[in-house]
Amino acid sequence: MAKVLVLGASGQIGKQATGKLLKRGHHVLAPVRSPDKLSDIENDNLQVIEQDLEKDFSSHFKNVDVVVFTAGSGGNTGADKTIMIDLWAAIKAVNYAKEAQTPKFVMVSSIGAGDPDSVDGTIKPYLVAKHVADDYLINSGIQHIILRPGTLLNEPGTHLVRTDMPNNKSDAVIPREDVATAIVESVGRTNEDNMITYLFKGEEPISQIFE
Repeated sequence: MAKVLVLGASGQIGKQATGKLLKRGHHVLAPVRSPDKLSDIENDNLQVIEQDLEKDFSSHFKNVDVVVFTAGSGGNTGADKTIMIDLWAAIKAVNYAKEAQTPKFVMVSSIGAGDPDSVDGTIKPYLVAKHVADDYLINSGIQHIILRPGTLLNEPGTHLVRTDMPNNKSDAVIPREDVATAIVESVGRTNEDNMITYLFKGEEPISQIFE
């Protein structure tokens, strides 16, 4: 089983991914700003550390097999936190992983990160941050999997997805639980090819996407 560094383990997707990784038998290292948010998860394979991602967090990358970046500034913050977490912390994580020679990096991105100019509105700075972070990872030389989920839903996962862009915006959605499952499958993927994939509700088992 792998030693997985989950950055953003106390978030809505990160916490579900942490639980699922532990159930698979992986060891999870979770640096979080508020450790109490993970106090309800009791597992000998979980190590929770108090950490602010706006500071130096390079010490957590030693002997890590996979880095998962699912940290986010949240919808109630301004562009300053978007820059510091979604962009700068992500870039620092890539640098730390490269320095530590981490074998694999899983980045949770967003549907619009490929082309932020195709989107208008207040979400655009977030998509620009995700775009730059994704590009930085792509050009880092680290083996990577970038997940670009559609609009996130708070409902039970179906474990079924599609990776092609739906024609209707209303179909470009996915439960957070299914994104968490995709993270777990990414961690366990043995194919060493780099991968960028969209994730929406669909009919194909998530496990098959990452074979």
